[in-house]
Amino acid sequence: MGSLKLKGVRKSFGKFEAIKGVDLDIADGEFVVFVGPSGCGKSTLLRVIAGLEEHSEGNVEIDGRIVDALPPAKRGIAMVFQTYALYPHLSARGNMELALKQEGVARSDIDARVTEASRMLALDQLLDRRPAELSGGQRQRIAIGRAVVRQPSLFLFDEPLSNLDAGLRVNTRLEIARLHRLLKATIVYVTHDQVEAMTLADRIVVLNQGAIEQVGAPLELYRRPANLFVAGFIGSPRMNFVQGAAAAAYGAQTLGVRPEHLRLMGTGGTWQGEVSHVEHLGSDTFVYVDVPQTGTLTVRLDGEAVAAPGAKVSLSPVANQLHRFGPDGQRLAD
Repeated sequence: MGSLKLKGVRKSFGKFEAIKGVDLDIADGEFVVFVGPSGCGKSTLLRVIAGLEEHSEGNVEIDGRIVDALPPAKRGIAMVFQTYALYPHLSARGNMELALKQEGVARSDIDARVTEASRMLALDQLLDRRPAELSGGQRQRIAIGRAVVRQPSLFLFDEPLSNLDAGLRVNTRLEIARLHRLLKATIVYVTHDQVEAMTLADRIVVLNQGAIEQVGAPLELYRRPANLFVAGFIGSPRMNFVQGAAAAAYGAQTLGVRPEHLRLMGTGGTWQGEVSHVEHLGSDTFVYVDVPQTGTLTVRLDGEAVAAPGAKVSLSPVANQLHRFGPDGQRLAD
């Protein structure tokens, strides 16, 4: 398939710098996910890779060639959009075939590619239907199939699951993961949903205000976030942050504790507080505790755990699961 290298890539819109000197190497066959809050530059960076936005500085290299001067059609990429972008007057088959026809691919090759993509994505029964006759999940699978038949060096996905309901998001996410295993394809995938990032990615790129905060495997980012931004962004519910004397006792400006690494007990713990709210989610119970020394802390418990608002409780962090950050917000050595 193809590798991707970004070298000093910058993108400005007038005086606003949306991408601030990004350097990134993505290996052949790797599944890399860009995540970050709204406005962090993740979709802009993807559009720069695709050639839909012209970058201000730096180089984009796909499969060993610098493609800065090439239009999207010549870059060896295929893109799947959030909005499907299917032609309503064409059948599913027609949508999947169109780009191949425009490229002058032989009819026999077109048929073979559509047949294979349809098999991978279980689309055989849908090929003669038009988009209006398909569900949102089916339309997105057709859009993915349209990308697959082009046999690109690089697949680019721009928040492809955002328009789907929760059940379809899970199903389509599994389809994309299976497709990656089958094709051994290089994929760059943009999402604001950290569950998608954690479950799909070989590596996650966390972006903030146009710059990369950290790159790493999902569990690496979860277990050893490089700074306060990554620590607060990766994980749901988000990491608890403690400052002041309670953090200084552990040698930190800010102490981070994930909700599952707080132990709830009646007495004898490190911090005392009062339960303010309880959420029962079936598999988990989230307990919110108001602690005078730290502020409100979130505790993740087993789904069968019992707690009641107003109860006086004690909390203790798990000693070997603490995250210490200095005055600059960067992680301190363990």
